[in-house]
Amino acid sequence: MNENNTSMASGAQQPAQPPNLQVVTPPPMAQETEYTKRMKEHFHFFGPITFLYACVYALCMFRNDAGVAFPFFIAASLLYLCFSLSKLEITLQKGSSFYMVSMVLLAVSTFCTDDGRIIALNKTGIFLLMMSLLLKQFYDTSKWKLGKYFDSIFVMTFACLGCLPRPFSDGMNYYKGKQKNGKVWYAVLGLIIAVPLLVVVLLLLSSADAVFRDVTGRLLDSISIENIFNIVFRVAFLFMASYMLLAYLCEKHISEQVKDRRTGEPIIAITVTTLLSAIYLLFSGIQIIYLFLGQMQLPEGYTYAMYAREGFFQLLAVSILNLVIVLMCMSLFKESKVLKVVLTLMSLCTFIMIASSALRMIIYIRYYYMTFLRLFVLWALVVLFLLFVGIIINIVKESFPLFRYGVVVVTVLYLALSFSHPDYIIASINVANAAYDDTTKWEVSEGDFFQNSQPYRDYRYLSELSADAAPVLLPYMAELGYDLESLYTEDTWEAYHDRMGFGYHYMEHLREVTEHLNIRTFNVSRYMAKKQMERLCAR
Repeated sequence: MNENNTSMASGAQQPAQPPNLQVVTPPPMAQETEYTKRMKEHFHFFGPITFLYACVYALCMFRNDAGVAFPFFIAASLLYLCFSLSKLEITLQKGSSFYMVSMVLLAVSTFCTDDGRIIALNKTGIFLLMMSLLLKQFYDTSKWKLGKYFDSIFVMTFACLGCLPRPFSDGMNYYKGKQKNGKVWYAVLGLIIAVPLLVVVLLLLSSADAVFRDVTGRLLDSISIENIFNIVFRVAFLFMASYMLLAYLCEKHISEQVKDRRTGEPIIAITVTTLLSAIYLLFSGIQIIYLFLGQMQLPEGYTYAMYAREGFFQLLAVSILNLVIVLMCMSLFKESKVLKVVLTLMSLCTFIMIASSALRMIIYIRYYYMTFLRLFVLWALVVLFLLFVGIIINIVKESFPLFRYGVVVVTVLYLALSFSHPDYIIASINVANAAYDDTTKWEVSEGDFFQNSQPYRDYRYLSELSADAAPVLLPYMAELGYDLESLYTEDTWEAYHDRMGFGYHYMEHLREVTEHLNIRTFNVSRYMAKKQMERLCAR
């Protein structure tokens, strides 16, 4: 009895526990993978090599948008990656050479051109290729598709900020208790403190003594607070960014699995795509009859030329929309033979739209000549055509590696565009059809491509071209009677508003991009423009 009472009393003192209560602990932010352990154990390697890589970046890219140093920086980036992978005991994956060679070629193209649009696209392409290459080394991406890649790149770019403390924590943990390395660590710290003090002392002494100022003049001319801050920021930024990105990849947060999202009812996609395909079939028939064959009566007030010179941008937009729709249907809806047939028909109709847009653009160029946007549209249509070829193959054969095919197509075709120097092509076509003055009769031969056009007169557009166009524009300007020596002797902005003054504005651009060429900022296009200017002035 007493025992029971004691037991009941003891039980009464204990708080009641809710049934099936589970304590859930949040997952750790950092995953201690084997790669993370190796990275921490070998901080004596990863810390210095990352800092050295950041210094190379600052040396190559300081006030240098497209110089010969840029390919060296990209080469250094690939070497940094290879050394890091080797220390982590990761073997370079099969197919990585394509990404690496493409990045190097884009870097070479960058220092061979003065076109800001191409330079920006090159650097964007290098970034995407590098991020894809990194993912390929740390994850099994063989079954990944476009959406998975872009999602992973986006996540990796911003989620790596969570590894912000890693360079400091890894360094402190590595050197903690290692007395034998303490002197080296303190020497590095002393060097970091001494560098800014050295600069301050040099500035003070140079202002105090004329002889010392003359001796150190050239050095101090290039030293300013702005330049120092720029260099320090570049080194700090790339050191932190590189270390954080590598640390995040080592933690392997991104899931390798690709979920099969094809759970949608295919009848929905069939209904939508069938209605669209019906419209596309009607549109394609009209294109074949009216545009390609030039038959049947056009709407009132329209000539064939008017009809053909409009709508290319709209057709390009519809073609891109069709690409998105087809890819979404292939990714989100259950497999269906009917859906495959409709998507194939939709893709075939898109070929007609691509051809129609290309023909309209060519006819438009025939009347209004060439610009970068018009050339880029033609390039984009070729890319779309080849992508739809891959899509049709993927519809028929599901194992076809569509993403890798798309990467190769876009990369190879963009390399061709990048190395072609679009501004040179544009200037060659436009200048060949420009009138030299208002009194000269503009004559064309029978069958000439531009025989229905007026002489080219958009001189303002010519003045905005890059140094890539110099081999065409400089001889043309010499024939027009420009004083090319004024590039070095006077302000060339004076005649900018004059119709024939476009060349002075162009020469002002050449002066800006060529006056600071050196062994680090050397650019092929800018150097060739400068040498040609000097040859023409020497005549």
